[in-house]
Amino acid sequence: MDAKTEKIWMDGEFVDWDKATIHVLTHTLHYGWGVFEGIRAYHCHDGASAVFRLKEHVDRLFGSCHIVDIPIPYTKEEITGAILETLRVNKLKEAYIRPIVFIGDGEMGIYTKEVNSRVAIAVWGWGAYLGDEGLKKGIRAKISSFTRLHVNGQMTKAKVCGNYVNSILAKREIISAGYDEAILLDTEGYVSEASGENIFIVKNGVIKTTPLTSILPGITRDSVMAIAKDKGYPLLEERFTRDELYLADEVFFSGTAAEITPVREVDNRQIGSGFPGAITLDIQETFFDTVKGRVDAYKDWLSYV
Repeated sequence: MDAKTEKIWMDGEFVDWDKATIHVLTHTLHYGWGVFEGIRAYHCHDGASAVFRLKEHVDRLFGSCHIVDIPIPYTKEEITGAILETLRVNKLKEAYIRPIVFIGDGEMGIYTKEVNSRVAIAVWGWGAYLGDEGLKKGIRAKISSFTRLHVNGQMTKAKVCGNYVNSILAKREIISAGYDEAILLDTEGYVSEASGENIFIVKNGVIKTTPLTSILPGITRDSVMAIAKDKGYPLLEERFTRDELYLADEVFFSGTAAEITPVREVDNRQIGSGFPGAITLDIQETFFDTVKGRVDAYKDWLSYV
């Protein structure tokens, strides 16, 4: 987070950043039953600001609520409008956007008869999640000892607050070991995703990514797949193993926070040449041109502030 902003949208009203507080007995704080989104707004080449794939993010927020049975007391149109207005109120040309739907205070315990749903939207300046150097030269990743969530143990298609304890444990483990990001395997031992990103590998010109089994359906992932197909790159959605990851010519992560980040090393094994590969750089360049409004083919992915 670069710096706090002036206002946060909470339950339909703008409040000062320092006054956007909740009670210590807020249900989601104790049990993790809440959902959120990560969205980015970019300062475009023409001086305007635009939110990247806002509709898809709002759709996923509401889908997450539906999956985990949390009523949301606003329409999609109201949340979309609130996100854009929060950017305007804070006078941000470029920002990370965090809508969260959470259960307020009132009842404690696993089961609550009355579900006190609340919604907040915060925005702030945030640079490259895995570092500017990582975007250019690639990062070092490590397979975590923590397994990705089982599809019937947690709802992996929902962006649930409590699910991210799994990611936190994995990330803390590998950071303490001197790496930049964690890669988690699924419950059957196949590569799943990183702690907060989807993963792609390239071998002999063919791009491969984990299918929608144990992973969150990433919106940046979907964008990468569309860009790759439009460029004519062969692309497969199929499982792959960690040794196939080691043998890849290229590896990169995708995610709202991480954007398109190359991976130069996994488990002390150099990936390809040890530098971002040609296909990774090609997709990365098109992605950043897209979010800056330079690619007419993907203009409908942008919601102008």
